[in-house]
Amino acid sequence: MTLDDRNPDQPPSPAPDPGAASEAPARRGAPAAEPRAGGVSVFPFSAIVGQDEMKQALLIAAVDPSVGGVLVFGDRGTGKSTAIRALAALLPPMRAVAGCPYACDPASSAGACPHCSGQSAPRRSHRVPVPVVDLPLGATEDRVVGALDLERALTAGVKAFEPGLLARANRGFLYIDEVNLLEDHLVDLLLDVAASGVNTVEREGLSLRHPARFVLVGSGNPEEGELRPQLLDRFGLAVEVTTPTEIATRIAVVRGRDAFERDPAGFVAAHAKAERHLQRRILAARERLARVAVPDATLEAAARLCLALGTDGLRGELTLMRTARALAALDGGEIAEIDHLRRIAPAALRHRLRRNPLDEAGSTARVARAVAEVLA
Repeated sequence: MTLDDRNPDQPPSPAPDPGAASEAPARRGAPAAEPRAGGVSVFPFSAIVGQDEMKQALLIAAVDPSVGGVLVFGDRGTGKSTAIRALAALLPPMRAVAGCPYACDPASSAGACPHCSGQSAPRRSHRVPVPVVDLPLGATEDRVVGALDLERALTAGVKAFEPGLLARANRGFLYIDEVNLLEDHLVDLLLDVAASGVNTVEREGLSLRHPARFVLVGSGNPEEGELRPQLLDRFGLAVEVTTPTEIATRIAVVRGRDAFERDPAGFVAAHAKAERHLQRRILAARERLARVAVPDATLEAAARLCLALGTDGLRGELTLMRTARALAALDGGEIAEIDHLRRIAPAALRHRLRRNPLDEAGSTARVARAVAEVLA
């Protein structure tokens, strides 16, 4: 956790245009948490004090994007957006097709974009940072989905397309601060794209489709309004952050933030070793993920837990399975065990519970109670 949760002078690190990225390959062991976004130093992920559930959820999403994204709700000034910026600097670079505005994976031909579909293999590629794109609340629809140049289409017969934020976020992260204040028409748009992984732009009889698969990360303050149920259900994990009450923790947060503001480069350098360790841990977990087994006993425990809580559909079980597997990979294991379910159950299930007028306990307390009863 850090004090400066919303610093207007330090926005979330935008993704660079893949077509303009350097051709020089990134070294696998290059130091993490180096300045991004125009040379601005980013607070190191490893230096965030407390907020263990939030950090665990973000690392799980970095290992396995199929978990469905992360929603971070809590008090102002508790390090929500700082953690997202820190994750952006921590992520290992990815390989993308050179010159592709959507950063397509050169090793995959599935869902190729208009730029790559006409190219023959092998395609020239390079390493680029994983995109972490900020979606502002006041963004227009054209800025989000992209815009077709109707004038060029009519006069020159060329289907010119200006990619939007969804194109830049492909294969990366789309971050929405104050997600509960997002306009309804943008929520509807995000729901469609998140479900299909494809963005379709249609204007005056012209249409264009491109891949838009991203991990959705949202943050907000519940006092400023609730999230629409349809969008809430799209997040795989939902974590709660609170202001620390322990004096020692508050002092550690203040000292860390002050040290970073006084000497950003020195503070980042002091945590470079820890950042490299985290980056290697993410890479190792990604490689191990496919080998992690989920025994029937673990799946049965997940199903019994969801039944006890009365969650709708089967997304609860699917999320529990995926997150337990990713957590096991992060731990260096190859079996997703019931203990992994215990550790991830609140984040995977608290936002999937129906309101119970006869139970005044909050969703987190209800999940904890069910975990104690079902997974004893």
